[in-house]
Amino acid sequence: MSNVLTVSPEDILDHIKLSCQIPSILEAIASRKIVENEAKQAGIEIGLEELQNAADNLRLANQLLKAEDTWAWLEKHYLSLDDLEKIVETTLLSTKLANHLFANKVEQFFYAHQLDYVGAVTYEVVLDDEDLALELFYALQEGEISFQEIARQYIQNIEIRRAGGYQGIRLRRDFRPEIAAAVFAANPPQILKPITTPKGVHIIVVEEIIKPQLDEQ
Repeated sequence: MSNVLTVSPEDILDHIKLSCQIPSILEAIASRKIVENEAKQAGIEIGLEELQNAADNLRLANQLLKAEDTWAWLEKHYLSLDDLEKIVETTLLSTKLANHLFANKVEQFFYAHQLDYVGAVTYEVVLDDEDLALELFYALQEGEISFQEIARQYIQNIEIRRAGGYQGIRLRRDFRPEIAAAVFAANPPQILKPITTPKGVHIIVVEEIIKPQLDEQ
């Protein structure tokens, strides 16, 4: 006696209804049709090379490294090669349409806020004594002492001391205003004259200023 289970299209639709998936599926269908219509009106086209690259990326994302892997994946999802091409094409259209609609806005935002994304690589020691800070600053300038020696002697935090006072890459908003003004006006590599804040007297070495770059990502 055969135990083969038969599933009809009506069974599938019934399950979709009972699992309350119809609204989300209708929304997805509407979104796809809107993308297709908008892309057509905008004159957006997809080249063969773009399609091939996107298909390769999809296979890599699903670890379909061999032809048999791809065929097995298609069979599992009840898809044909034409269906696969349609999936890739729809994804590409969505990406290209988004770029078409928003690329200029992204660029405008980037240049309007460019200074907010400039980073600085710094080393820092904070002291309580302004006279000592000035003394160490001039000693640094004369090469009588290294910043690492100052860090080892005056930084209490073990991890920061081991890192020689390294603060990593920080954006303008990560600094106090009076420190940010000096740091981002520096000509790296440069030792800044001690800066006094409520936290103490800061001796800062600006190693590098990193300017943001706008790319396709």
